[in-house]
Amino acid sequence: MSRDTVNDYCQSLPGAEWADESTGEHPSWKVGGKMFALIAHKGEGVSVKTPDIETASLLIEMGRAIKAPYFHRSWIRIPWGMVPDDELQERLAISYQLIFDKLPKSVQKTLREGND
Repeated sequence: MSRDTVNDYCQSLPGAEWADESTGEHPSWKVGGKMFALIAHKGEGVSVKTPDIETASLLIEMGRAIKAPYFHRSWIRIPWGMVPDDELQERLAISYQLIFDKLPKSVQKTLREGND
């Protein structure tokens, strides 16, 4: 999976917004103003949130990801080509949902309605 494929997938998620260096931010995808995916600065992969530290550690141990530098231990980086596209899309979807579920209910409702 490439950066373009990640961007195409993330763009399809309800309420997902792109932030890039032209806005003074790292290239990333956000929902409700909260980041769920960050494209590595040098473009070597994408960082995503996992449900917990244990899941992140397991994925790293299994060789499905590496530690995401500068992030909490529940975040991982998936270098391009490390996993099949469908697995990376699943990781992106999980990260998105984890962030979405923590948004206030009113924001969730607005984002859902904005997608209809």
